[in-house]
Amino acid sequence: MRCAVIVPTYNEAENIAILVARLLALKPSLDVVVVDDASPDGTGALADEIAGRESRLHVIHRSGPRGYSIASKEGMAFCIAHGFDMVATMDADLSHDPASLAQLRAEVERGADLAIGSRYCVGGESNVDWSFARRAVSWMGSWYARIMVGTSVHDCTSGFRCYRAATLSRVALAQIRSEGYSFLIELLAALRDIDACIVEVPISYVDRQAGHSKISRGIVFEALWRTTMLGASRLAGARRQAVRHLPTDPRCR
Repeated sequence: MRCAVIVPTYNEAENIAILVARLLALKPSLDVVVVDDASPDGTGALADEIAGRESRLHVIHRSGPRGYSIASKEGMAFCIAHGFDMVATMDADLSHDPASLAQLRAEVERGADLAIGSRYCVGGESNVDWSFARRAVSWMGSWYARIMVGTSVHDCTSGFRCYRAATLSRVALAQIRSEGYSFLIELLAALRDIDACIVEVPISYVDRQAGHSKISRGIVFEALWRTTMLGASRLAGARRQAVRHLPTDPRCR
């Protein structure tokens, strides 16, 4: 199954070359799609330079409104249009280990529609030098999303994922309204609504070593608002409440 990895970027010049090299060295081979939001630090230009030597690297230069959601949706549309069977996503800050992609891909090849690299399932870990407040926001954000979406997924906010492209194409991505990382929660809810088989793979998550986090108060508040609205909609019966034909595979969340 052909796989492409989407890497949304904004000011990741210190990390992009290292990450792309690690991804392109993986076996089985895969393609990399860098979606750059007009980074003023030259991330896009660096990616172009590498792409001139590596045919498996594709660079999308975005203009207009920035945001994780918009960049991710554009990358996903590109991968689906170019016939990839699996679409993976990961952060550009080297917090996700490219070697773990093999397990995510294997789960999709075994029948999963979405495999999530999870910090919070059994065997997962988060090795970060974060304040207590930021750790609490991360853990409680996933816990709250789990309740509101109505899923048993432990790490609802992980951006380290691998999707089956045929299943992803069934989701109306344009209708997902989030601008920031709550896109991940909305997409998870949309996949749950179509009875997708979702599995978690334990990963070791590490803190970024270079550059700056893109998390802001606005992104956190948007995630809280969007997640609450998802839960309110589900509980009010606006989301599909018929008897669900859940996958029989015990791995599925």
